[in-house]
Amino acid sequence: MLAAESQQVITLRLLKIAAGGAKGRKEAERMVWEKLEAASLATSRLLLGQSPDNIVDGYRKVVRANVRRLSK
Repeated sequence: MLAAESQQVITLRLLKIAAGGAKGRKEAERMVWEKLEAASLATSRLLLGQSPDNIVDGYRKVVRANVRRLSK
């Protein structure tokens, strides 16, 4: 499910970025910061001994929130 949901976010983000303007720039910046934050959080969760399933569940929550936000 994560792969399908992520693909939807990628499509919606690319459309917003391609439209340009301030909203496109803001989305591009947000995307980069989210990637950095997600990598950091996943690393800390692994170091704390959380399961890969738990980490994927965390990613899915963020991805679903992005789908809702970008679909408006």
